[in-house]
Amino acid sequence: MKYRSRTEIVSNILQAANGGGTKTKIMYKAFLSYAQLKEYLSILMENNLIEYLEGTVTFKTTAKGLSFLDMHDEMGKLLQTPIKNN
Repeated sequence: MKYRSRTEIVSNILQAANGGGTKTKIMYKAFLSYAQLKEYLSILMENNLIEYLEGTVTFKTTAKGLSFLDMHDEMGKLLQTPIKNN
Protein backbone atom coordinates (compact mmCIF):
# COMPACT_ATOMS: atom_id res chain seq x y z
CA MET A 1 0.00 0.00 0.00
CA LYS A 2 1.28 3.47 -0.85
CA TYR A 3 1.85 6.13 1.77
CA ARG A 4 -1.23 8.25 2.43
CA SER A 5 -1.41 11.84 3.55
CA ARG A 6 -3.19 12.77 6.76
CA THR A 7 -5.89 14.40 4.66
CA GLU A 8 -6.45 11.18 2.74
CA ILE A 9 -6.66 9.16 5.97
CA VAL A 10 -9.17 11.66 7.43
CA SER A 11 -11.22 11.37 4.25
CA ASN A 12 -11.20 7.55 4.48
CA ILE A 13 -12.37 7.69 8.10
CA LEU A 14 -15.17 10.15 7.33
CA GLN A 15 -16.33 8.04 4.39
CA ALA A 16 -16.34 4.90 6.56
CA ALA A 17 -18.36 6.69 9.27
CA ASN A 18 -20.84 8.20 6.82
CA GLY A 19 -24.23 6.89 7.92
CA GLY A 20 -22.73 5.54 11.16
CA GLY A 21 -20.11 2.98 11.99
CA THR A 22 -18.43 1.26 14.89
CA LYS A 23 -14.73 1.65 15.66
CA THR A 24 -14.07 -1.79 14.18
CA LYS A 25 -15.92 -1.05 10.95
CA ILE A 26 -14.14 2.28 10.51
CA MET A 27 -10.77 0.73 11.36
CA TYR A 28 -11.11 -1.96 8.69
CA LYS A 29 -12.58 0.29 6.00
CA ALA A 30 -9.89 2.96 6.50
CA PHE A 31 -7.05 0.40 6.82
CA LEU A 32 -5.83 1.70 10.20
CA SER A 33 -4.48 0.17 13.38
CA TYR A 34 -6.50 0.64 16.55
CA ALA A 35 -3.93 3.12 17.92
CA GLN A 36 -4.08 5.19 14.73
CA LEU A 37 -7.88 5.13 14.75
CA LYS A 38 -8.07 6.36 18.35
CA GLU A 39 -5.70 9.25 17.55
CA TYR A 40 -7.61 10.33 14.45
CA LEU A 41 -11.06 9.97 16.05
CA SER A 42 -10.09 12.28 18.89
CA ILE A 43 -8.80 14.90 16.42
CA LEU A 44 -11.92 14.60 14.25
CA MET A 45 -14.21 14.91 17.27
CA GLU A 46 -12.34 18.00 18.53
CA ASN A 47 -12.86 19.60 15.12
CA ASN A 48 -16.55 18.57 14.92
CA LEU A 49 -16.03 16.49 11.79
CA ILE A 50 -17.34 13.32 13.43
CA GLU A 51 -19.65 12.68 16.36
CA TYR A 52 -20.05 9.81 18.81
CA LEU A 53 -23.58 8.47 19.26
CA GLU A 54 -23.62 6.95 22.76
CA GLY A 55 -26.95 5.17 22.43
CA THR A 56 -25.80 3.11 19.46
CA VAL A 57 -22.05 3.15 20.28
CA THR A 58 -21.25 4.37 16.78
CA PHE A 59 -19.53 7.29 15.11
CA LYS A 60 -21.23 9.40 12.46
CA THR A 61 -19.85 11.98 10.04
CA THR A 62 -21.27 15.45 10.81
CA ALA A 63 -22.45 18.04 8.29
CA LYS A 64 -19.05 19.73 8.63
CA GLY A 65 -17.40 16.36 7.92
CA LEU A 66 -19.54 15.86 4.82
CA SER A 67 -18.53 19.33 3.66
CA PHE A 68 -14.88 18.33 4.14
CA LEU A 69 -15.46 15.20 2.03
CA ASP A 70 -17.04 17.26 -0.75
CA MET A 71 -14.10 19.67 -0.77
CA HIS A 72 -11.60 16.80 -0.68
CA ASP A 73 -13.30 15.14 -3.67
CA GLU A 74 -13.37 18.45 -5.54
CA MET A 75 -9.64 18.98 -4.89
CA GLY A 76 -8.95 15.47 -6.16
CA LYS A 77 -10.83 16.23 -9.37
CA LEU A 78 -8.92 19.48 -9.85
CA LEU A 79 -5.58 17.76 -9.39
CA GLN A 80 -6.44 15.05 -11.91
CA THR A 81 -7.04 17.46 -14.77
CA PRO A 82 -4.67 16.77 -17.66
CA ILE A 83 -1.82 19.20 -18.24
CA LYS A 84 -1.72 20.62 -21.75
CA ASN A 85 1.65 20.92 -23.41
CA ASN A 86 1.97 23.74 -25.94
